[in-house]
Amino acid sequence: MTATVSDQILDRLHGWGIRRVFGYPGDGINGLMGAFGRRKDDMSFVQVRHEELAAFMATAHAKFTGEVGVCMATSGPGAIHLLNGLYDAKADHMPVVALVGQSARSALGGDYQQEVDLHSLFKDVAHEFVHTAMAPAQVRHLIDRAVRIARDQRTVTCVILPHDLQELDAVTEPPRAHDTIHTGIGWTASPGAPGDAQLRAAADILNAGKRVAILAGAGALHAGDALIQVAERLGAGIAKALLGKMAVSDELPFVTGSIGLLGTKPSWTMMNECDTLLMVGSHFPYSEFLPKEGQARGVQIDIDGRRVSTRYPMEANLVGDSRITLEALLPYLRPNPDPSWRHRIESDVRDWWKVLEARAMTDAKPLNPQRVFWELSPRLPDDVILTCDSGTSAGWYARDLKARPGMMGSVSGGLATMGCAVPYALAAKLAHRGRPVIALLGDGAMQMIGINALITIAHRWRDWSDPRLVVMVLNNGDLNMVTWEQRVTAGDPKFEASQTLPAFPYAEYARMLGLEGLRIDRPEDVAPAWDRALRADRPMLLEMVVDPDVPPLPPHVEPRQMLQYARALLLGDPDARGVIAATLRELWASVTKKS
Repeated sequence: MTATVSDQILDRLHGWGIRRVFGYPGDGINGLMGAFGRRKDDMSFVQVRHEELAAFMATAHAKFTGEVGVCMATSGPGAIHLLNGLYDAKADHMPVVALVGQSARSALGGDYQQEVDLHSLFKDVAHEFVHTAMAPAQVRHLIDRAVRIARDQRTVTCVILPHDLQELDAVTEPPRAHDTIHTGIGWTASPGAPGDAQLRAAADILNAGKRVAILAGAGALHAGDALIQVAERLGAGIAKALLGKMAVSDELPFVTGSIGLLGTKPSWTMMNECDTLLMVGSHFPYSEFLPKEGQARGVQIDIDGRRVSTRYPMEANLVGDSRITLEALLPYLRPNPDPSWRHRIESDVRDWWKVLEARAMTDAKPLNPQRVFWELSPRLPDDVILTCDSGTSAGWYARDLKARPGMMGSVSGGLATMGCAVPYALAAKLAHRGRPVIALLGDGAMQMIGINALITIAHRWRDWSDPRLVVMVLNNGDLNMVTWEQRVTAGDPKFEASQTLPAFPYAEYARMLGLEGLRIDRPEDVAPAWDRALRADRPMLLEMVVDPDVPPLPPHVEPRQMLQYARALLLGDPDARGVIAATLRELWASVTKKS
């Protein structure tokens, strides 16, 4: 049988090292589905329950493997469904290729059924490369360029494939003639380190600092050892953006933890009192959590020159791979002779962990969500992969879980979208079948899309050498983060019509699917539940019934926030009594910690 364009596309993707494609079928991509059916077992099609899940899973595949993720959808509605997950990839600078079907070429422009202007639709999310294949001779270079640009620019690209084109005979080698393009497969070399003069200039700034703070982001995930060496040399502390949580261990005494609204008090203090800032692989957006302009001299390391000096006015900008650049910078750095700055950071970190433990153990109705995470932390397997959704779950993930060497973890950072945790976890498990995976999310995200993804977990778990995949749902019946934002940011009481969620039997639903499910509503059962889940012989859903009134306290409360909070409660917040009691318990735990 003569190879079709669709066969050629899969062959070309395989040549680029791609072995897994996430998607949902439809007649707009029937040619591609047929090509998958004709292939041997060297490339798998992962059927999801919704195209948004496919895009999330392609993003997670890129995050947890370093490879290009690929997702696929049919024309019109299927293509539209991809967008949220693709924007997640774009915001977190992940290489993802989207293959989408389109109406037949002869029908384009005729307002045909399911015809959508896909080029315009995808032009923002895939602005580096989006093109429609109109002839078989194009396909080779379109696939090559889509994969290469996605990887090189760490971005989303898109190839639009009219369905009649997919079943035409392939042109694997375009003729050697005018107006033809002959591309090849081969990775682009990774950037190295800046030149000697730039390194020396940056080192001079860092060596002059007496109180150096380091902020590590996702671009530093592979540079942990180099970060630690630089911090030791300069006597610096290391704070972490949420996507950089796994860059260095939280067991190190000079690691202050997360930064920002979900961050820690030691990170807040360090940033407000440092005289020098070294930002590595981070595009952290919230300037109010960085040093005040003019307070600190700055050095930034980033692989992309477009992203330097956009969050803080830096004196030296080093464009290059973070690990290679830090290693090249290290010989120019001098030891800080004054240990007082480091000693203070370590003292703050010790006190902070005591505060977190005290907060986690305060009473709640029925469970304190912080305790759920605090009890998990020491039980985390060394090779665990953690995925976390947006919302209050991200706050507890950021603060209460201690990252250790060998772990992996991620969230939706730049987009901060709901719904990512379960598809992220599933993609992580498909890529690393021998590692335990834990998804952490709230009931809002679970109802939004996680319930559907659980069906795919039930369908596939028997193929895994290690069946442990734990989905932990914080069941508080509330879209909790937004509820707190309404109170503290807008000064409005909780609006029940928008915030209260319908009841759903999460653990029972998991058991209906053939998985394990536990519903926990007593504090003394939290730790045993984690132990059981991490020993289970199949995926397990832990439904933790938690108190929505426990506040996700920021590291620093502004007077305006306090006034808005009080205003919301005085205006008749339906949960005011519980909120006040829970807040007082948290504050009391903070001030009565042992020194």
